[in-house]
Parts: sequence; structure tokens; C-alpha cells
Amino acid sequence: MLSTEEYDFVRVVQRFVDSEVKPVAHDLEAGDVYPEKLIDGMKELGIYGLAVPEPWGFGRVSAACYVLVTEELARGWMSLSGAMGGHTVVAKLILDFGTQEQKDKYLPRLATGELRATMALTEPGGGSDLQAMRTVAHAQDDEYVINGSKMWISNARHAGLVALLCKTDPSAEPAHKGISLLLVEKGEGLTVSRDLHKLGYKGVETSELVFENMRVPAQALLGTAEGEGFAQMMRGLEIGRIQVAARALGVGRAALEDSLRYAQERESFGKPIWKHQSIGNYLADMATKLEAARQLTLFAARRYDDGARVDMEAGMAKLFASETAMEIALNAVRIHGGYGYSSEFDIERYFRDAPLMIVGEGTNEIQRNVIVKQLIGRNPIPR
Repeated sequence: MLSTEEYDFVRVVQRFVDSEVKPVAHDLEAGDVYPEKLIDGMKELGIYGLAVPEPWGFGRVSAACYVLVTEELARGWMSLSGAMGGHTVVAKLILDFGTQEQKDKYLPRLATGELRATMALTEPGGGSDLQAMRTVAHAQDDEYVINGSKMWISNARHAGLVALLCKTDPSAEPAHKGISLLLVEKGEGLTVSRDLHKLGYKGVETSELVFENMRVPAQALLGTAEGEGFAQMMRGLEIGRIQVAARALGVGRAALEDSLRYAQERESFGKPIWKHQSIGNYLADMATKLEAARQLTLFAARRYDDGARVDMEAGMAKLFASETAMEIALNAVRIHGGYGYSSEFDIERYFRDAPLMIVGEGTNEIQRNVIVKQLIGRNPIPR
């Protein structure tokens, strides 16, 4: 499934996580400290260029390799996988839909991490209803003038490029026909107004963006035609949801590994607690569901690599993996008892990080809507 080079790269990332990330993740997370040194290490490894092929980068990896790399990062600290997730989606959007000029301008710097990117989709009152957005970019001479705001934007302060989903034709019917993607570089008229305090996902900022009469050149439009942004972003969200599923795999795996270790070290009534049937059953179920989630995610990744439409498969992977991570994290708390509730152990961090994957990149309620719509579309009743 993976090439020899890809397997080797996953092992390199695994060693990076074990030697550089896990020893410091607890303290960085507790202090909500931006992991500058770890981000630099990810740049050196080439993690920010996983989606960028030659001649702009060092070579694109398969989606399956991307899943396993993301899982490793999230196993060490979920925030690190968040620090590269949106960036990779933006790189893929430019690769798939950008003009030659846009590819030459952005992809080389995105590949090295010199330039980091983020997506701006969600609005304060919009949530998952992207077509109801109010951020508008009016064409004026050879520019767009942008007004509006976006919420829950990861890496907002450290990203230099924003893939902004906005309305270039607010009167279009249906609404998605008037939505475009603009590649916005930070500058006058764009303010990172505030950082949002979160239950988990610490260290990496999540912020609100405010656009006030911001002017960008007409060449900022992704591709060559207005009104294609919604379809472009839906394709981007396929790999985005696969990435969120992979993050969930990493959190679930970390919680399982810690639980397996603790269940062998901790004794009660004269024997290791894994020998008590209730604890053993937890461990067996945790491992089984985690492996099922991994296979579902890798299946979606393989379909993506084949060029197929995978909104259903990606939705299934994201739905099942995120719910599984939440269940594993909760059962890890049960296995650790009082220690699982203590901030001295990493278990409570996993429990705080896991819910993000349930609501991020489209809530699981939205995923179910996507899945059933695709199911009906692929299995119509003969007329």
C-alpha cells in the first residue's frame, strides 16, 4: 500500500514524536505555549510539503501515508497535527485548482513551511451552513474589496496565507453559485481580532478574523472563474476530513497505549488490573474499534488517491474515528481511575482533545447527512 520510502518516512516521524514531542507535550499544553521548536522540526522533516509534488516540492506522498503521518503527530500531541492540517488542504486546493502563476508563487514556500496557510470558512453565525455566509468580496476595477468575519480559524496568527471562502455574487441562485475562494495574504484591512479559549487543542491558536474593506488583487481568485469556490472547497474538505479522522486515530492510539501500560503496572487484589474482566474487556474493545477506525480511514485515503469522489467515505471515516477516539479516551479515564482525572497524567488531555474531532471539519451530524445523501444517490430505487 505504501512505498518503501513512505514507510521509512512514517518511521522517521514516529521517532521524532517519541524523542522530541512526547517529552515536552504535557508542559507545552499545560501552559498553552505555541510549539515553535516542534514546528521548526516538522518543517525540517518536510511535513509541511506532504501535498506538494515536484517541481515545487520534494514529492507528494499518498493520502494513506499522510494519514499515518498525521496519526503519529496526533499520538504525540494532537495540536501538532492541527498545525499542518489546514495548511495541507490549502496546498492541495492550489495544486488542483490554481493557475500556473498561483502554483509557482505559493507552492514552493508552502512545501518548506516558510509560508504557512490556513482556511477561513466558518462564520460567527453560520456554523456548518457555509452557503449562508455573509463575508463578501466585491469586484472593483482589478481588485476585490472584502468585508466580513470568520470564526474558529486555526493557525490564524502564524499563517501568512488565508484561503478565504466568500461570496463574490451575493444575489446568485442557488447561493453556492456565488461563492468563490480567494487566496488572501495578510495585510491592511485584515485583523486577527481575538483568540478563542478552548477546552483542549492548546498551544495552536484558534482565532476570529475580521475583514474591513480589505483590498486584494483580482489574481487572488483561486483558478480563473468566480462561483467555483464551494465545489473547490468541498473537494478540499474530503482530504480535510480524512485528516481529522487521522487525528482521532492518534488521540485514540495514545489513550490506548497509555492504558495498556497502566493496566500492566497497576495491581489490585493481588494481580495486574488487566486480568480483571471488566478492564480486560475495555482494552479489547478499545483496540478493536481503533483498528476498525484506522482501516476505514485508510480505505477512504486509497479511494482519494484513485481520484474517486470520497465525500461519503471521508465522512464515514471522520464520523467513526472521532466517535471511537472519544469512547477510547473516556474508557482510558475509567481504567486509570482517579489518575485519569488528574492533569499529572496525559489521559485527561486526550479526553479534552477528542471532542474537537467530533465537531471539527463539519460536525458528525453533518457527516451523517452527507453519508445518507450519498447512500441514496448511489443506491436509487429502480423506476
